[in-house]
Amino acid sequence: MKYAWARWGDLNAFFGLMLDNMTVMILLVALITSSTPSRDHYTREFVLTQMIPGTALGVLLGDLVYTWMAFRLARRTGRSDVTAMPLGLDTPSLFGVGPLVLLPALKVGMEISGNHEQAMVFGWHVAAVVLVLIGVFKTLLAPLGGAIRRWVPRAGLLGSLAAIALVLIAFVPWWKHIAVIPLVGMLSLTIILVALVAHRALPFKIPGALAAVVVGAIFFWGGNYLGERWQVPLVPSAPAHEPAAWRAPMLFPDFAWNISWWETVFVQALSYLPVMLPFALATIVGGIDCTESAAAAGDEYDTRTVLLTEGVASLAAGLCGGVIQTTPYIGQPAYKTMGGRAAYTLATALFVGIAGISGWFHILFDWLPEAAMFPILVFVGLEITAQSFKATPVRHYPALALAALPALAYLVDIPNQGNPNFPKSADDQALLCLANGFIVTSMLWAAALAAILDGRLVRAAAYFAVAGLCSLFGIIHSPLREAAIALPQHVYEEMPQQTAFLCQSPFHWAAAYALAALVLCGLAAWPAASQTDAQENGSTPVA
Repeated sequence: MKYAWARWGDLNAFFGLMLDNMTVMILLVALITSSTPSRDHYTREFVLTQMIPGTALGVLLGDLVYTWMAFRLARRTGRSDVTAMPLGLDTPSLFGVGPLVLLPALKVGMEISGNHEQAMVFGWHVAAVVLVLIGVFKTLLAPLGGAIRRWVPRAGLLGSLAAIALVLIAFVPWWKHIAVIPLVGMLSLTIILVALVAHRALPFKIPGALAAVVVGAIFFWGGNYLGERWQVPLVPSAPAHEPAAWRAPMLFPDFAWNISWWETVFVQALSYLPVMLPFALATIVGGIDCTESAAAAGDEYDTRTVLLTEGVASLAAGLCGGVIQTTPYIGQPAYKTMGGRAAYTLATALFVGIAGISGWFHILFDWLPEAAMFPILVFVGLEITAQSFKATPVRHYPALALAALPALAYLVDIPNQGNPNFPKSADDQALLCLANGFIVTSMLWAAALAAILDGRLVRAAAYFAVAGLCSLFGIIHSPLREAAIALPQHVYEEMPQQTAFLCQSPFHWAAAYALAALVLCGLAAWPAASQTDAQENGSTPVA
């Protein structure tokens, strides 16, 4: 049977997948640039011409391979309704690489060179090397994806993602972009909630993501025009930007730098790797879940090929200066329901790839207001959070809730970032410790609580022991503003020498986790009859 690879439903699927990817790239620009010249941020032109081309190349490569896989599956099965797996930029890891890698690396670059242009190149190179290492890591672990799912409970892997999704992906854009221009943001958000969250068809079957962006853009530019005529500030004035120069992606950009430069870059990249590895693990597990979801919808893809593709695409993006990893997107059955086949991934690959590589992405960035684009991220955050709860056993819901606490600490700490006078008190220091390394903290806490809820106290003690080891070297709970990963004695010497501050040193955190692990091991050795006592006291029995 001839494969019907292009159908009308591919149009709706294309706008959904394409706008999701474009929003991530626009968000990258918004997260790490400043509207005014700033030594603490990258310039808009630098991000558009140096980081975007390689990042878009990863999407181009990955979606082309997934399109080819759809054709191969259709040929092998003789079916005409095969839907391609969607691939795109990983939204959660954007919130890791932006504020937790690119901006801190920029500050390190300023300390090394004292020149803002060289500091931007240094920070960019650090993030690109991190992505290369992640690509290698994902490629090597692709065959072990199933084992990873067995080692770490789903509440641990999805808990940190749910926390990031709700707190950072959904709330921060709502706070910093949607609510800033409510006439545009709330209108676009309402359309997103109706069309994508509630799945209510819009008139003439217009794609919900497209409708939200177009309507928001119309009101933004209309508000600009009417505001100038009526002298009433309906929306902020549209900023004027010079067109960004075109730059083709190249293998390891600007490799002309000397070897000592790249040694410094590599050492710095290794220090940020623990921050980004949980995101890589999550994409591996998510890729397995996406493959299983597609199989349930009737399209059985090879899991190893799906995971290898996302690993190689991330590796290629990093080698060409990209900074955001690629991942299979949740929702292949949804695209299949829309009537999508293989044309939507092919069109997304070409559109995103050409827009990023050719240099005319800046046109979209100039004409599409953030308040109209970012409501899509609210949908993504809600969808990831909802999927995390759906995929997690009900008894593990408290673990998902616990995973949100470190992310909340990071959210509260956002206004303090860049403040040289923070922390001022022991409470401030505690907030800083909870915020630093919050992704790994969320994963370990949720995994430990899930094990406790299952009655596996020794396993929970093992998770706390790992957390103690991580805290000893600053992977989590670093008491320093720059979240440095170093030997505990070095970190201790860099801390303020007040007693209240020193009580939160790496040694104290490691000892605290060790005591918690010992308590769990002791309770595990306690007679099983204690479960009966718990039932008599009205507690929920262990499943």
